[in-house]
This record gives sequence, C-alpha cells and structure tokens, in this order.
Amino acid sequence: MTEIIIRPVLTKADKKAFVDLPYRLYADNPNWVPPLKDEVYGLITPGKNPWFEHGEAEFFLAERGGQIVGRISAHIDHLALQQPVEQGMGPGCGNWGLFEAEDSHVAALLIESAESALRAKGMTRSLGPISLAMWDEPGLLAEGFDQPPVVMMGYNQPDYADWVLAAGYVGVQDLLTLDLPIDKGFPELINRIVSMGERSDRIRIRRVDKSRFDEEAALLLSILNDAWSDNWGFVPFTDAEIAYAGKKLKPIVYEDLIRVAELDGEPVAFMMTIPDLNEKLKDFGGSLWPFNWAKLLWWLRKPKVRTMRVPLMGVVKKLQSTRMASQLAFMLVEYIRRASVSKFGAVRGDFGWVLASNGPMRSVGEAVGGTLNKVYRIYEKQL
Repeated sequence: MTEIIIRPVLTKADKKAFVDLPYRLYADNPNWVPPLKDEVYGLITPGKNPWFEHGEAEFFLAERGGQIVGRISAHIDHLALQQPVEQGMGPGCGNWGLFEAEDSHVAALLIESAESALRAKGMTRSLGPISLAMWDEPGLLAEGFDQPPVVMMGYNQPDYADWVLAAGYVGVQDLLTLDLPIDKGFPELINRIVSMGERSDRIRIRRVDKSRFDEEAALLLSILNDAWSDNWGFVPFTDAEIAYAGKKLKPIVYEDLIRVAELDGEPVAFMMTIPDLNEKLKDFGGSLWPFNWAKLLWWLRKPKVRTMRVPLMGVVKKLQSTRMASQLAFMLVEYIRRASVSKFGAVRGDFGWVLASNGPMRSVGEAVGGTLNKVYRIYEKQL
C-alpha cells in the first residue's frame, strides 16, 4: 500500500491544493455545488477573515503517491473557550473542520493529526466539523444527500459520518433545515395571528434601509447576539466580523427580504432571507472568471429563484417564550413570504439551520408547514 503523508499547509501551492481538492472528489456528484474559490481562500486566510483576530488554525493535507487525497483544519476559537461548557464550547474545546478524504484510511490519519494539533495547544475535547466558525458551515451532512445544498450550507460524502464515528466520536448536536412551501400561503391560524398583529398599534414590521446598510447590519447582528446568547454553540459576533459579514452580504441583500419587527418603537426581532445563489453558482465551476462575474451581476439585479434561504432570525431574549415572540416571528415570515413569491418567483423556503434543541424556533418553522429537509451533525470526543 502506498504511504500516506500528512503535512501542514505551508506554501501558496499547498493552499491551492487545499482549496482545489473537493473539485476532484465531487466531480461526478450532481448534488455538489462548487463554492467560489475566492470565498474559500478568504475564509482560510488571516488578514481577510476577521475570525483570525480571536482564532488560530492549522491546515493539513494528506498526500499519497504524489496526489492530494485529503484535507482538514485544526483550530481554536478563543472566544469559544470563554463560553459556558453546557452550551457546547467552553474551556479546553478545540475544533476541526474543512474535512475531505478519499477513503477511510485517509480520514483516520487526518482526524488523528488534527487531534494531535489540538492536544499540543492544551485542548482536552474535540468538536467538529466546524469550518471555521458556527456562523460558517458547521456540521456534517447526515441526512438529505439527494438534493443540492442551499447557499452557505455544506455538502459531503455519505461515508464521512461512518469515518468520524470510527475515530471515536459521538453525535452531540443536530442542526436541522426545514423545507417550506411558500407559494400557496400559510395555514389559516397563522393568517389570523398575522392579521391581529397588523391591527396592533404597538407592532411595526419594516424593511431594512439599504441606504443605511452598515447601521442596519449592526442592528440586526446586535439583536442576533442577544437572541442567540443562550443557544448551544453560540460565539458572539465581534464588531470586525459584523462589518465583514455586512460587506459579504450586501450584494445579496434585498430590502423586501430582510425585515425588522419593532415593538413600541424598539427593534426586537428580525428575519433575514436571501435568494439561493447556489441555483446560479452551480454551473460556475467555482470561478467568476472570465465571464461569470458579469452573469452573476446581471442576475443579482433582479434575481428569479425557486428557493429562498432563511439563514438568520432572532427575537430578543426578554421576549422569548412569550406569545408576542411567536406573533412577531409569524409576521416576519409572512411578510417575507409575500415578497419572495411576488417579486422573486420563489416557491419554497429553506428554513435553517435550526438547532434540534431549539424547540421554539422549530415550532415556528413547523407551524407554517415546514418539514425536515436536511440534518447536519456535530460530533464530540474527549482528547
């Protein structure tokens, strides 16, 4: 058997090999959507991704017979180390991610290498895959291999779960996405709840103002930091990450698709929806050159899509578990549903991810007709 060499990513050529590997492994998979390579380079490059202001990462390649056959990251988020252990992260918890492997033997050696790197940094527990943060592409796809992922969600070979379990890991948290039909409207009960809210002088559902984009982005993410602060795996957005996320999202922000709920004049909830860019990016081969950038810009002027994705939604903590929180959530969903259908031609929504342990948010998605679509799983092991 040809020897497998695990080595760190040190050179420009190594980094290119790290980014390029999935394009070979998934070349014949019709459900894999090639990510834009520039986005992947940005994710793993200090100075471009502000995650590195509070995180550190090592990247590894597996090589066999002169060919790259696997990759993995081993990383530590110092903000995550400060979180309560009962919320999933906490002291001594390191992560691995960006995992790809050609076979089980390669997978075992890569995971072992990542664990060794984490132990060398004093970590006592390993949680993965997380690539690189919970806000990026967390979890290993465990159910839903028969359809492409929506934008900003991952995809992997079905065998990967068995290989991770074989390395001694156990599933610790599931992230769910719900398939939501939106072209026919929601159940009558939801419509009545929305109508009641529309008659209330206390409630206002407004569009975001793109002319004040930086201010609006900071508002949304401040609500998010509050709303999600008790959630499993939560790590707060820093100011630099808020600015970075705003810059990345601005080209795909449409005022009709991001709404803020105000109660007595105070912003207390929001919902962000984005067109599924993967429907357009699927045929780009990971590059915007030479002419794909023009095609994308033209499409972004007035996109027509089948699917809308709901990546972020939150209600401030003081209102959570109240009837008002549910009413505001249903109003946000309905207002955005109307715009998604009438202005963008969408027929379905992809709601998530949602923590399996987040009962209230799952209830919102199920109440409007959502059904389980995909399951992403995060695994844990004591080092």
